[in-house]
Amino acid sequence: MSAKRASASDHDPTEVKDMSEALIWEHMTVREVREALESKTRTVLIPEGVTEQHGYHLPIRTDCYNCEEISKRAAEQCGCFVAPTLAYTYSGGELPGTINVSPHVVTQIMVEILHSLCLQGLQNLIIVLGHGGSENDVATQDAAEIFLRNNPQFSDRNIAVYRFWTKSALCQKAFEEGDFHSGYFETSLMLHWHPEEVRDEYVLDEPEVVRMMRQDQDAYQLRERRVDHEDAVPWVRQHPAIKVGVMGEPEKASAELGKRMSDEAVEGLVELIRAMEAVSG
Repeated sequence: MSAKRASASDHDPTEVKDMSEALIWEHMTVREVREALESKTRTVLIPEGVTEQHGYHLPIRTDCYNCEEISKRAAEQCGCFVAPTLAYTYSGGELPGTINVSPHVVTQIMVEILHSLCLQGLQNLIIVLGHGGSENDVATQDAAEIFLRNNPQFSDRNIAVYRFWTKSALCQKAFEEGDFHSGYFETSLMLHWHPEEVRDEYVLDEPEVVRMMRQDQDAYQLRERRVDHEDAVPWVRQHPAIKVGVMGEPEKASAELGKRMSDEAVEGLVELIRAMEAVSG
């Protein structure tokens, strides 16, 4: 019996250039993983999402879909492993549906994941971020660097953190327009990947709150010092005026735009995979 895998035939065939198979770790058996490590690939993609609110129109799992779908499509071209998605990380938001795991815990969890995969012989390990929160980004980068620094026995391994939005010109254009969390860029991706998950309920916060968040995506945080001194640690909480949390214009989204963004993100990840495999042989 063969492993259940996502193949290029599951998607629009124009999306991929190579008909390799993505090796979906959680659907494989011990024998299948062993044989793939011995004869097919030593590269693994580690999708890292988050469980957080995405307004009234997108599911709480949106950022998990981001990293999963990009990883699967890249793996279809390169024939590498896709590890199970890490869904519990740090959002920082506090609206219903969000589950926060402290950044230092995220760092430690990712260190353990990297360690386990390296022990099994994986050579190229790429953490694919689906969530762009600044605290979680730092926690993940710290994990990769701390792991390599503290494990000289794995100095021959290649580790990377892939931020898909930095490799998509269309995503960058959205950010320049102040379209961030749950705006048209994420809604377009979801319309491309999972249109059945997108609700027709494009609700925004009050106009002044929307303007605040579009000017600065970290403005959802309210930072207050109870002691008027620069060394005093601020009390950080979500701005109480935020009720929906959409930072953009989801009504401008389209599946066609989502496909173009996806293609750009996948192309960048494939380029990274091939660069790492060229070094590791």
